[in-house]
Amino acid sequence: MAAVRISSRSGLPSLLLYLGIGIAMGQDGIFDVKFDNAELTQVIGYAALVVILAEGGLGTKWKEVRPALPAAAVLSTVGVGISVGVTASAAHYLVGLDWRQALIIGAVVSSTDAAAVFSVLRKVPLPSRITGVLEAESGFNDAPVVILVVAFSAVGPVEHWYVLVGEIALELAIGAAIGLAVGWLGAYGIRHVALPASGLYPIAVMAIAVSAYAAGAMAHGSGFLAVYLAAMVLGNSKLPHWPATRGFADGLGWLAQIGMFVLLGLLVTPHDLIDDFWPAVVVGLVLTAVARPLSVFISLAPFRLPKREMSLMSWAGLRGAVPIILATIPMVSGIEGSTRVFNIVFVLVIVYTLIQGPTLPWLAKALKISEDPSETADLGIESAPLERLRGHLLSVAVPGRSKMHGVEVAELRLPAGAAVTLVVRDGTSFVPAPSTVLRRGDELLVVATDPVRDATEARLRAVGEGGKLAGWLGTGGTKRQETAPAADLPHFAKLARKLARGGEDHAGDTAGGRRAHH
Repeated sequence: MAAVRISSRSGLPSLLLYLGIGIAMGQDGIFDVKFDNAELTQVIGYAALVVILAEGGLGTKWKEVRPALPAAAVLSTVGVGISVGVTASAAHYLVGLDWRQALIIGAVVSSTDAAAVFSVLRKVPLPSRITGVLEAESGFNDAPVVILVVAFSAVGPVEHWYVLVGEIALELAIGAAIGLAVGWLGAYGIRHVALPASGLYPIAVMAIAVSAYAAGAMAHGSGFLAVYLAAMVLGNSKLPHWPATRGFADGLGWLAQIGMFVLLGLLVTPHDLIDDFWPAVVVGLVLTAVARPLSVFISLAPFRLPKREMSLMSWAGLRGAVPIILATIPMVSGIEGSTRVFNIVFVLVIVYTLIQGPTLPWLAKALKISEDPSETADLGIESAPLERLRGHLLSVAVPGRSKMHGVEVAELRLPAGAAVTLVVRDGTSFVPAPSTVLRRGDELLVVATDPVRDATEARLRAVGEGGKLAGWLGTGGTKRQETAPAADLPHFAKLARKLARGGEDHAGDTAGGRRAHH
């Protein structure tokens, strides 16, 4: 936890802190732990990467990524090819590596790390078109890079470029198809099967995402692309108990990163890095100043993005744990000079993360790309299915920047069959009146019948984005639904009365509740 707080305050990705812990524990460190099992590191690193991609996919908002998909797809394929060619040429002609080693380094460092990018940009809100491209690129480019590194690390001659292109295209297509199918089927199952305990929903979601990787790998497709797309589908499917699932996935992602980074720090031998320091600096300089900008500007030229946005994307190509994990592939394969390749990649990642990380927020502000922090935040809505009552309990958290602040309960204009039954404010719960004014930080309990559940959530989100005039000002919303089936209403009337009695026990009568919120 201390490392997390330090990274948050310093603006540096937590990668560096956990790598430092691993180095301090390993050879030449305080505890002098000798660990040189590259194969075990690769296996654990792959498993951690699957969890990290799943967590990233679950947190990806489809409405932000959808417009950026074409640009991200080109950048993660054509852009990777350009970056590999330029970086490999520098490693061969400037550092003196043979072509196989140079190509391996070029491929390894062409993969960006979403966790590193967004950990330093968390205090600098960016327009969704930029975050969408960067996030989707980081989720997509792992797949072609892994294929290239494995091909270059294979024993024997390297395959012709057109064969590699065909293999990459086929594996990406298979992985994408399996990921989308597993994600859709998993979301359908979770939404229509009531699990016996709410704690099982987060486990089920992560299990489905991981199974997409297994299915993709067994079908000789890209398992990494499959798990990312499956998780993205699940994350945008309005699943029950979503905040709990999101928190569980976030915790697993942190655990995977911590374990992976510490293990990578243990694997490296610090005194061996001295001879490879300057070669790593030279290769990294070409990658950062030439290869990455060229790949961004050439790949995104057809999309006519502003130059300042492409400049930020060029500098935002942070490398994290993925390149270091991929650098273990030639070590496991027994490629000559693989230890030097690993050392160069390790030093490159450390040095240029130290340079790019702290300067990235400053560059975003200098280019005037930062988004207005007063933009509205999305509502946190958790849904708990009521199987017997054929309905749902929606727990709604009103964030600090939501335009639901100042809206009266009656002005929500929820569909017939839905009602706000309880408000929790500053630790006190009360039953709201139609004239109750909602405030930032409120938590609402909304009861909705099954037919109007989606319409209720859509209306709540619309008010959160557009305020009380949502619908008339063009903010997305829903028309008032028809009256819910009469058979459902008595159940909810009883439930509302029980909730009312519970609220009165905490906050007194309705008048007392009104005094609490005025």
